[in-house]
Amino acid sequence: MADRSGRLLESLDQLELWVEALQEAATAIEQEKEVLLEMIHSIQNSQDMRQISDGCPSSSSQHTPYLCCLLTLHGISVLVMKAEIPSLCRCTHLRCQLVSQEREELNLTADRLIGQTLTVEVSVETVGNPQQEESLNHATRIIDDVVSKFLDDLGSAKCHLMSLYSACSEVPPGPVDQKFQSIVIGCALEDQKKIKRRLETLLRNIENSNKTIKLLEHSKGASSKVLRANAESRLN
Repeated sequence: MADRSGRLLESLDQLELWVEALQEAATAIEQEKEVLLEMIHSIQNSQDMRQISDGCPSSSSQHTPYLCCLLTLHGISVLVMKAEIPSLCRCTHLRCQLVSQEREELNLTADRLIGQTLTVEVSVETVGNPQQEESLNHATRIIDDVVSKFLDDLGSAKCHLMSLYSACSEVPPGPVDQKFQSIVIGCALEDQKKIKRRLETLLRNIENSNKTIKLLEHSKGASSKVLRANAESRLN
């Protein structure tokens, strides 16, 4: 009888290791999904993608508008700065039409990859006591509230997120939100890691969005200089 119990206990111990490995693998897939989405958006907003339009003779006289939107998936919010591409190009140059088609194909491919990535749904839930669950829900509501204000005041939202992130850091990079820190401490350890990782992702997305805006403004300024130079050369 003791031998049988011993064998069963040994089997359960082995299965426990397997379960832990499964949780670690699922967590890694969750993080990989987030990284993939960020990489795809980064390519869509990259300087290389912007410069594709340089081949259009009329592109230097136009400033392509951009859309600022917030993509939220399973608690992860991604701030997207995406160039607004007209469905019809008014330029009659063949090169312009080819460039427009090329850029549209690239964006369609990127959108398709985003769609495929979003079909992968993996979630590792942390089992905690009621107090830990309440703390997690409270922390999530605070972050969601900041995220909802992204499009209204990005600068203020970034400062608020930084104070929340500092509350989760051993070495705070800035002022600490003491109230949020006490809430996070009440969460389960794994949930604390997830909260910090989510804040890191949000701050990284804001930084990437700021770079995109600066790139767009730089492109606009460069186009204006080209126009002025062309006008001066014609006058001379």
